[in-house]
Amino acid sequence: MTGGAAGGATLTQDADAISEPSLWWVCAAPDVAALLLDQALSGAGPDDCESDLAEGRAGPEPAVPGPDGPAAPPVPDGPEVFKAGFWDRSSGAGAGFASGGVSDRMPPGAILACLAEDTWRAGLGRLTDDELIGVLRAARRLSSWASALELSAAGDLLNRRLAEEAAGEAGVAEHASDEIAAALVLTARAAGRLEDQALALGRLPVTMRALAAGEIDLPRALVIADEVSGLSAAHAAIVEQVVIKDAACQTTGQLRAAVRRAVIVADPEAVRARRESAEREARVERWDEPAGTAGLAGRDLPAPDVLAADANITAIAGELRAAGLEGTMDHLRAQVFLALLSGRSPYALVPAVDGDDPVAPAGAPGAAARYGGHRGNGVAGTVNLTMPVSAWLGFSDAPGDVAGFGPLDAGDSRDLLERFAMNKSSRWCLTLTDAHGQPVAHGCAPSGPGAASGPGPGRDPGILAAAAAWLAGVKVAPLEVGACGHRHQSLAYRPPPLLRHLIGVRQRTCSFPGCRRPAHRCDQDHTLAFDQGGITCECNLAPLCRRHHRAKQSHGWRLEQPQPGVMVWTTPSGRSHVTGPTTYPDG
Repeated sequence: MTGGAAGGATLTQDADAISEPSLWWVCAAPDVAALLLDQALSGAGPDDCESDLAEGRAGPEPAVPGPDGPAAPPVPDGPEVFKAGFWDRSSGAGAGFASGGVSDRMPPGAILACLAEDTWRAGLGRLTDDELIGVLRAARRLSSWASALELSAAGDLLNRRLAEEAAGEAGVAEHASDEIAAALVLTARAAGRLEDQALALGRLPVTMRALAAGEIDLPRALVIADEVSGLSAAHAAIVEQVVIKDAACQTTGQLRAAVRRAVIVADPEAVRARRESAEREARVERWDEPAGTAGLAGRDLPAPDVLAADANITAIAGELRAAGLEGTMDHLRAQVFLALLSGRSPYALVPAVDGDDPVAPAGAPGAAARYGGHRGNGVAGTVNLTMPVSAWLGFSDAPGDVAGFGPLDAGDSRDLLERFAMNKSSRWCLTLTDAHGQPVAHGCAPSGPGAASGPGPGRDPGILAAAAAWLAGVKVAPLEVGACGHRHQSLAYRPPPLLRHLIGVRQRTCSFPGCRRPAHRCDQDHTLAFDQGGITCECNLAPLCRRHHRAKQSHGWRLEQPQPGVMVWTTPSGRSHVTGPTTYPDG
């Protein structure tokens, strides 16, 4: 948005710079700023504004104040967004922060900052809940914009010092972080971290542009930078192009999983080398906690081993709870963790009954035998691994995915699959997806498919033949998509095992936006309550973790399921958020 007049300031807002005079005019002269905003925004309705912003245009040029005061406003060439004349700052309704309003979608910069400041000064209590959420969103966009500016400045400073060092000024680059620390009153470690972030994002121009535009925040930008750190510049550029389009709608956890998957696909050898290097640094760490307690953790361990150990801890904790041991699952898991590592049987935590010895060895009478002390090899408990058939058969290195954990490269996925095969109670299923990766049919088999095949020309023909026979023997049934046919409806309140399983296939995690808790650890919630006429069917069930189950039942919240798996959440502010069925990655 540009405009000029003799003797006046220039109001400029683009991706590169905002001139000092424009900042002074907007923030030091609010009445003039309001007039300029009226003029600048009057030619764009909501749709036009969104389109203009996406293409880097900012609408019609405003009049610019001259030496004798504001110039006459130009005649608007479209419907007015704000009412004619000065923007009415006495009313929250004029702020434009309501859902879909101009300020709710305006890119960050001096104009949005002054709109937000003016609204804040007038009192946030004047705003509706919807408008207050709009201000909250604007503040996050402005924070992203400011972070991009800070990182760009830090990176530019470092580049100058590097250039000076290359010209013969020895040591100046080494102390660039000290210069930053002195300027910003930071510790040496914090200044070094800022410098590292500037360097990491300096090679990711697409990510930096998204940060400056307020499309992603700094934590998400750093997730991308961290996950691509082991890639070449060319591969990093490919990955950021792939992930940036959805990054604005993902939490950091969701984004990390998406970036990790893209990294594995882009350069599996680099991923393997990075993992092997980290595994050579495997260690156990101990530290003290503020409450006088302590922490203990293994770091950089092989993912299949960690997943198997975690599932085993959960399984034992569940058995102890079934045996009558009190406590939350988190507390019981912690007790099992300590017992196993300190050389004690976790089953000794169960009180003895009628002379039983709870510490009895596996296979002997007593609590250890009664509550699962005798275990075979393989994975105990629940680990939900999804792996493309092509990768299992060795035709691709497409990564697998563990619900609640994230992507595993093909080698680790095959390793985990082998562990499943050692446990006779493992469930083996086949899910068919449509062109968009959403599940449309599913079936389970009474036994596993046998060993996985490694990649490359050395694939075992016998394994491939056995796998083909197993696939052909799996009977699949369609999942409900679109209009529900109620094929799996139950008249009971509690969904039967098959229906519960199908819901977990359709949605592998809690259906609240951004929640990654695995479906098998969630409640199977009736979207419309059963006692209010809701049916037990695919079109009225969805996994909700306990926290978001309670949120749904709280005042002002509403959850609807217009189609099977399509969840529409409406918050107390009136804003709506939509989630859908799990999208399974390509093989």
